Amino acid sequence: MKKRLWANALVIFSVVGILTTFAKSADVPRMTKDELKAMLGNPDLVIIDVRAKNDWTDGDSKIKGAIREDPESVKSWAAKYSKDKTFVLYCA
Repeated sequence: MKKRLWANALVIFSVVGILTTFAKSADVPRMTKDELKAMLGNPDLVIIDVRAKNDWTDGDSKIKGAIREDPESVKSWAAKYSKDKTFVLYCA
């Protein structure tokens, strides 16, 4: 149980690091689930699920259309996405 707690904490800190990398010095805007729901289907929206692989695999719910990316390999996948898109990263 303690190992899982530490693993989850590590993922959270990793995601915070990812968001910091994406945002650089700018603030990262946040949205509610209702705001996201209203955007679903927009071709300029890219939803990236950055949960740990086991959390993603074992998770009961996933956002339709979301792409799962490894939160520890941002440098290997970030460049494949157009900068003209709106990105939503989530981990919970």
